[in-house]
Amino acid sequence: MRVREFAKTVDHTLLKPDATEKEIFQLCEEAAEYHFAAVCIPPCYVRRASRELQGVDVKVATVISFPFGADTIPTKTAAVRGAITDGASELDVVMNISEFLSGNFNYVAEELSNINQEVSVVAMNNGLNDIVVKVIIETAYLNEKMKRLATQIVAASGADFVKTSTGFGPGGATPEDVAILREEAPDELAVKASGGIRTLDDALEMLNAGASRLGMSASVAVMKEAEDGGLQE
Repeated sequence: MRVREFAKTVDHTLLKPDATEKEIFQLCEEAAEYHFAAVCIPPCYVRRASRELQGVDVKVATVISFPFGADTIPTKTAAVRGAITDGASELDVVMNISEFLSGNFNYVAEELSNINQEVSVVAMNNGLNDIVVKVIIETAYLNEKMKRLATQIVAASGADFVKTSTGFGPGGATPEDVAILREEAPDELAVKASGGIRTLDDALEMLNAGASRLGMSASVAVMKEAEDGGLQE
């Protein structure tokens, strides 16, 4: 894998609660410099980041019901509408983890289906056709059977990615979890790994396990590793 190809697997992420506007603008500058796939930022900064990255080959991603996923379905769909209207083209949605762990799988299926339908309607009304939905299932709370079931529900909803983690749970992505999700997911459902990816070796492990997108806050340090000989130019 070449450096530029690797960069396009990266969502350059800043979701900590004490992030400042200045840091968000710096994140955008870094993403533009390295040509990352996207910046992943809090919803309140989407409009500003969209202006900052206008004309740049970096998408704006934001989070929905982050980090716990416990908002109601109407609240989540309203957040989807707002995010797309503000300029987000990728949405990282936390599924309702509490409902899932309670065994209310039909609720989660309905929730994700409604969210994807809302994305389609809002995108059509705004003349957009490339809104990407990534569903975070928070693998650290799930056993293998539940990881597979969650992946099946995400696939049935019409989402584009199943994502391992928020980075705020008891654990982040592991190559083993990525491999399970990739094995269970149909070909059209991609896998995003996030949480605890801090080195180039970490990142390559996730890609080799089956991820095609990586959520990282250490993106710049990892890119410097890649440019310093970790990957081909």
